[in-house]
Parts: sequence; structure tokens; C-alpha cells
Amino acid sequence: MVYSDRAIRGSSAVLVLIAGLAWSSTFSPAQSTSQKGASTTREAGLAAWEQVYSVLTYPRCINCHTATNYPQQGDDRHRHLFNVVRGPGGKGVSGLNCATCHQSANADSTGVPGAYNWHLAPLSMKWQDTNDNILSSPEVCRSLTDRSKNGSLDGPGILRHHEQEPLVLWAFQPGRRRDATERSLPPLTHEQFVAATRTWVKAGMPCP
Repeated sequence: MVYSDRAIRGSSAVLVLIAGLAWSSTFSPAQSTSQKGASTTREAGLAAWEQVYSVLTYPRCINCHTATNYPQQGDDRHRHLFNVVRGPGGKGVSGLNCATCHQSANADSTGVPGAYNWHLAPLSMKWQDTNDNILSSPEVCRSLTDRSKNGSLDGPGILRHHEQEPLVLWAFQPGRRRDATERSLPPLTHEQFVAATRTWVKAGMPCP
């Protein structure tokens, strides 16, 4: 059988259209599924938050997030020695400024910890009550995400703080105690802590 050029061209166009529809029907659902998988669910965000909370309420962090007029020390979170008090800006008072002892790096020979700009967290970021009891996960979450309390940090700002803030970094390299033993570390590495924060932020910073 002989076909005209016009008929051949018409048939070719139909075949191309059918092939295109078949390709679309084959791959579109997969692409849609992939796009859905790329988003972070609330459940994943809440799970990540609990990891973040486990670090924030560890002694290396919470000892400086007090609701009182003084910082804490040690894994037992006892009151800071020498009657150190919060003072203006959370940096102690004249004669007992934080920087008097706490330099820009750990002093392992004396057991004094150190990092740049050593100071207490503001009272708006307290993660304990006035009896030194750690606040619940929902309470800390609400405090951390409240921009009227957290220095106006949005999600990316919180992530950046956890990635780069010297005092946060110190918590994962806290040096030695006065007896030369190593200070205990948070339950996550810094990399894991940042990854959990990133997942939580991507999920919209959900709170329990």
C-alpha cells in the first residue's frame, strides 16, 4: 500500500502525541511523589525538635539559661562559685565580670571554660523556672520561637545561631574541669544538632 506524504506526516504527528502522553502518564506521578517527599512533615519536625530540646536542656547549655540572678555550674547545675551574679547585660558586675575569668578559649590548666563573649542568656530566654526546674519541651519551644523574646530571630536566624554562635560551639568542646577530667558532652554532636535544627526549621518550627 502506498501512502501520501501528507498521510505520513499526519500519522507521525499522531504517534508523537501518543508517545508524549504515555511518557507524561508514566513519569508525572513519580515526579509528584518526589516533590512531596522533599517537603518536611510536621511529624519529622517534632521528632527533630525533641533532639534539639535534648541539647538545649543539657547542662552545657542550660546552666546559662537560668531564671535566676546567677549562672550555674557542673552537671549537677549548682550555683556558680564566688557568688557570681547576672549583672547588667548578663556579664556579671564590676570586679566579677564574666570576662575576668572566662577568656576567649578554655583554660584547661585551671579548669576555667572560655569562649568569645562569655555571658548569661537574657531572662527572656530562660529555660528553667525560679526553682531551677527545667521547663517542658513545649515551653522551651514556644520561648525559642517567640521573636519578641529571642532577639527577633526567624527560623534561618535560629539555625545560623546554632551553627555559628561561639557559646553554642563551646558546648560541644567544653574542655576540662579543675580536676583535669573532661566535661561531659551533649547527647548529640554539633553536626547532628545543626541537622536536627535544620529539619525542624524546614518543617515550620512546630512545637509539641
